[in-house]
Amino acid sequence: MPDETNGAGETSRSPQTPSTAPLRGAELQAQSGFTLWFTGLSGAGKTTIAEIVGPELERRGHLVEYLDGDVVRTHLSKGLGFSKEDRDTNIERIGWVASRLTRHGAAVLVSAISPYEKTRRHAREMVEGHGRFVEVFIATSVEECARRDVKGLYEKAFSGEIKGFTGVSDPYEEPESPELRIDTEEHEPEESAQIVLGKLEELGLVRAEVAA
Repeated sequence: MPDETNGAGETSRSPQTPSTAPLRGAELQAQSGFTLWFTGLSGAGKTTIAEIVGPELERRGHLVEYLDGDVVRTHLSKGLGFSKEDRDTNIERIGWVASRLTRHGAAVLVSAISPYEKTRRHAREMVEGHGRFVEVFIATSVEECARRDVKGLYEKAFSGEIKGFTGVSDPYEEPESPELRIDTEEHEPEESAQIVLGKLEELGLVRAEVAA
């Protein structure tokens, strides 16, 4: 039973439309591809945040590609199960595709539970051969993810009806040193997205903005 369900939240936009500041010292880096890798439990909010960040990156001139765990499993990884071996294979495939897209200048937004540190590290190594890898740990507790779960998957996992569910009966290895850690129990999706964009600006990967 898949456990890639993501959190949801309403978004709001400021009535002011900011202008895009010219690139300065980070100009060449900002024009190159990179991968933004969202990892966390099912229901943590990975896809929700990515879907807010993506359009803003497009507005700032980036070619954006999405690699969502649910979508990848229905196409690229169709037929894989949820054993550790199959999970690793799925993440390795996502990492390889992300590396190809990064090589060609895309801003790649990956939203996948990706529960194992070693496999995430391998994905990082593949991407970093072509561009920057930015790991964003969406740190949401199991209890909060279960509260958000409209499909009842956590309830079934807690009762033992679903076996091998990440964070319940299967481990989730938290990132040792992610570029960014966001607690979505403290930050709403829009605010979380702004934190991500701020980090990308700090790293010189996207254009910084100034008020109009």
